[in-house]
Amino acid sequence: MFEEFQNIDLFPVSAFDVFGNLIVALICGIIIAMVYRFIYKGPSYSITYVNSLVLLTLITSIVILVIGNNLARAFGLVGAMSIIRFRTAVRDVQDIVFIFFALSIGMAAGVGLHVIAISSTITISVIAIVLVTFNFGAPQKQEYLLQVAYGADPSNENNLRSVLKKYCRSYRMVNLKNVGDDQLEAFYHVVYKRKKKGSELLQELQSMKDVSSVNLFFDQDDSDPGF
Repeated sequence: MFEEFQNIDLFPVSAFDVFGNLIVALICGIIIAMVYRFIYKGPSYSITYVNSLVLLTLITSIVILVIGNNLARAFGLVGAMSIIRFRTAVRDVQDIVFIFFALSIGMAAGVGLHVIAISSTITISVIAIVLVTFNFGAPQKQEYLLQVAYGADPSNENNLRSVLKKYCRSYRMVNLKNVGDDQLEAFYHVVYKRKKKGSELLQELQSMKDVSSVNLFFDQDDSDPGF
């Protein structure tokens, strides 16, 4: 009975089917890669990764075509693929999502579900673009880490707090340490009253007497400190 099941031809494949599936996979892979290029805003953009998304969609469709409904081929390919080791670290969660995106669309194209492959590619791509365009998921109040080095004088600390109150909706000190002779280094978490206040805050702090350095840090790659 198992052998009979193996011989059932659920996915008849002709040359026309192969080329049709590959063309659909190629079109969908190009769309996926273009969407990734459009929405990516991180610091480590890779041309190789973008090209790989197109190839991954094609290769996945070929793997599905090779397997068909044959369990022996499926287990054989699993064993063959197990010898491959991928040592490249994926730095961004979005990169992993697009890998699964390409794999899923490649599978749909490989089994001949062209309508599902194309419609899913367009739908997910539009959703991804909308999420990025409207900055969905961004915090309503972005916190920044402000580092200020100044002379160890009570008047300097009072002046610093006055400036922070002027430009920040809220602030709190997270660290204070001695970095030299009569020099203190303070770290604050700050939230601007308005985003464009960042440049004004930095300019006023840098112009203060006994302030030796001012730096502003932020965690999100797509955030803008306002200067």
